[in-house]
Amino acid sequence: MKIKSHKDFFAGLMFLAVGGGFAWGATTYSVGTGARMGPGYFPLMLGVLLAIIGAVIMFKATVVETVDGDPIGKWAWKQIVFIIGANLLFGVLLAGLPSFGIPAMGLIVAIYGLTFVASLAGSQFNFKEVFVLATILAAGSYGAFVWALNLQFPVWPSFIVG
Repeated sequence: MKIKSHKDFFAGLMFLAVGGGFAWGATTYSVGTGARMGPGYFPLMLGVLLAIIGAVIMFKATVVETVDGDPIGKWAWKQIVFIIGANLLFGVLLAGLPSFGIPAMGLIVAIYGLTFVASLAGSQFNFKEVFVLATILAAGSYGAFVWALNLQFPVWPSFIVG
């Protein structure tokens, strides 16, 4: 078997692995039937569908000829670090880390932190644009999750609201 498109082959492999993992994890829940779906039905079907899509992409990568083998480029380490770091920071700011003495800062502060750190992954940084984006995201998130869905989690830092 000769791989004719490395990008497609490894993307399909990633889909296959993630879909298989979700499908396998969903079997620990009650799956049920199509008429009476259990909590594991949707993740199982989604995982199986994702795995099938991955297998089709991998098959296509071994059959369809591409120019110069469509090689995989360099890893974008800067972007990986900033995007993953932004998501970790969001979790820490939202809920805090009591074992380290870090208090919960709430949804609004967490969204500002997420937006500013994630924007550092790009090639250019404009404070004013990022601030406007963070404000829109914070207001939209507050409206959607706190006001409309009435979800219960900290919105403001705990030392402000008590």
